[in-house]
Amino acid sequence: MSTLVERWAQSMMDNYGTPPLALVAGSGAVVVDDAGREYVDLVGGIAVNALGHAHPAVVAAVSKQVATLGHVSNLYIAEPPVALAELLLALAGRPGRVFFANSGAEANEAAFKLSRLTGRSHVVATRGGFHGRTMGALALTGQPAKADPFRPLPGEVTHVDYGDVASLEAAVTDATAMVILEPIQGENGVVVPPAGYLAAARRITARHGALLVLDEVQTGVGRTGHWFAHQADGIEPDVVTLAKGLGGGLPIGACLAFGRAAELLAPGSHGTTFGGNPVSCAAALAVVSTIASEGLLDHVKRVGERLRRGIEALGHPLVDGVRGAGLLLGVVLAAPVSKVLAEALREAGFLVNPVQPGVVRLAPPLILTVAQADAFLAALPAALDAASPAAAGTVPAPASASAPAPAASVPAAASVPAAAGASPAAAASAADSAPDLGEKRPLQGPEPTKISTPPTAPTVAMSSTTEAGA
Repeated sequence: MSTLVERWAQSMMDNYGTPPLALVAGSGAVVVDDAGREYVDLVGGIAVNALGHAHPAVVAAVSKQVATLGHVSNLYIAEPPVALAELLLALAGRPGRVFFANSGAEANEAAFKLSRLTGRSHVVATRGGFHGRTMGALALTGQPAKADPFRPLPGEVTHVDYGDVASLEAAVTDATAMVILEPIQGENGVVVPPAGYLAAARRITARHGALLVLDEVQTGVGRTGHWFAHQADGIEPDVVTLAKGLGGGLPIGACLAFGRAAELLAPGSHGTTFGGNPVSCAAALAVVSTIASEGLLDHVKRVGERLRRGIEALGHPLVDGVRGAGLLLGVVLAAPVSKVLAEALREAGFLVNPVQPGVVRLAPPLILTVAQADAFLAALPAALDAASPAAAGTVPAPASASAPAPAASVPAAASVPAAAGASPAAAASAADSAPDLGEKRPLQGPEPTKISTPPTAPTVAMSSTTEAGA
């Protein structure tokens, strides 16, 4: 009998290659392969599984909705998409309008079409940026290896260096329809712009009457410890695109527009058959409500910082630093051996993403526990050691990387030993003192405060530490 990996290789198009692992089950932040081995999932379906696998709130919401009303198209109205649109606007803290799609690429295509309706055609995007693989989104994507085979691409798009305010200012003119940016470039290796970059982009676009579009497909819905990453900068973009974590594993994308941008689409100007599907929207409502009720925004900040400090405190010569925010982190390596490191971590029972040759990306479920994070930190030194021979003779480790951090900054990673014969996932689960994933108790954090939401949308409690605009 053929294995699942062999069946994939025989029946699927080869655009992904053949993945090395077949997964058959999951619960929380743990997945199980077809041989019955468990792994702590630090990829999260590429920042998609916000609440992990089989979260009871998502299971219940989807089961109830699919048993009630599955799909109605855009010819009729259903409650879940309306409630979700109202809730997203409430989280943004601004009046506006929402278009639902099925993916991040489609959400960005909608933003692209909005920009054309301004009467202008010039667009500014960034080198290294990733906005999707459909033709319009690919034109915005600043990664030649992905885009070049499909040229000519639509649009009059200028790409500038990410984080460079002067380059952005020089490229934007009174003929520019929109500037599209990611608050953090996830696919480029979790690249964080300099402080004030988004605020400068807002000033530049406002001065020229161009739309500022923020692609929060990867950073939105609590991933960085804020509902939307740009809220940490206190700015108000014209358009925000979402997907990935919004549906908690079900396909959904959203394009939120504010001010004049919210009125650009007229009847018949855009559409998608499955956009706003009631089942996907029910899942998204459950995701947002659970993030709020369980205090996950604060939890994301705490666990993300614990991971960051713990990795840096190792003082391993192969680690050049950690960048990102919340639970979107990039472990920057001193040599291009991310695939070797990912393989070593997989053997140790942890799934990570070698997003760039010299960067490993961590984008785990937002419900990742402290014990699971600590188990990863405990396993990381041996995996780095295993990857070090491959690094020999490539890029020497910088001198600063070999200096150990002060002991006071080291979290209690070593306090989660694996029992003999136990998988890392099982050991972390046994050691964990956080609430059970099925429970509704909020994680420890500041007392949440209520936000005002429309009558038809569920009431969502938001942490008092959430930035302005939420």
